[in-house]
Amino acid sequence: MEVSGLDSDGKEFKNAEEMWREQIGEDGEQQEKKTQWYREGISYWEGVEASVDGVLGGFGNVNEVDIKGSEAFLQMLLSDRFPNARNNQHLVALDCGSGIGRITKNLLIRYFNEVDLLEPVSHFLDAARESLAPENHMAPDMHKATNFFCVPLQDFTPETGRYDVVWVQWCIGHLTDDDFVSFFKRAKVGLKPGGFFVLKENIARSGFVLDKEDRSITRSDFYFKELFSRCGLHIYKSKVSTLTLINKLINSVLNSAKLL
Repeated sequence: MEVSGLDSDGKEFKNAEEMWREQIGEDGEQQEKKTQWYREGISYWEGVEASVDGVLGGFGNVNEVDIKGSEAFLQMLLSDRFPNARNNQHLVALDCGSGIGRITKNLLIRYFNEVDLLEPVSHFLDAARESLAPENHMAPDMHKATNFFCVPLQDFTPETGRYDVVWVQWCIGHLTDDDFVSFFKRAKVGLKPGGFFVLKENIARSGFVLDKEDRSITRSDFYFKELFSRCGLHIYKSKVSTLTLINKLINSVLNSAKLL
């Protein structure tokens, strides 16, 4: 992909292919280096405490405004896509990179009858399971966290036709480009007819920025759109917002082109 970028040490790359060759190697060595890429990313988060401040990188103060912005966006989408949801429609969501269950507890479980959580860091998922136990949260009757999958995105395949919404927030940067495309292609089969993805992620002003500490990449809007095209997805609605002490964020609702 012809987008230039740099890493967290300031090293410049002419394009994404050059950066990925350095990070995960050529074809012959790729599997070993890719395994190392993911192992180091998980290792970073295994050293972070299971708290709102921890999963938000020390910026726990943005939690409330993040949830409010996401809720306004979600309400608009549900009104567009499921106008009759209140008429006993059973809605199910998947929270990808769920961490300690922050988004599920504060947002998704209030709008969906069931929420599944997908998180590869075991102590985060343990905290989510405890926090979302019926006695520890105020979800409406018949709304619950159902499944807790301790699986990384690149290895997860959803149950066919289970989800109305797949919510992906602040985690897709850990995937290589090929695994990004592979994940969304697999995840499409998990959507019900009319279902959609919500992607909320930091974006770079241009190109990309590689964080060598946690093994993640912040992509530009153009970079994301190129990958969406490879996934067979297109943007249904998007909204850009700015959070204090956090880079610009983009909410993109994606739909398989064949569903529209």
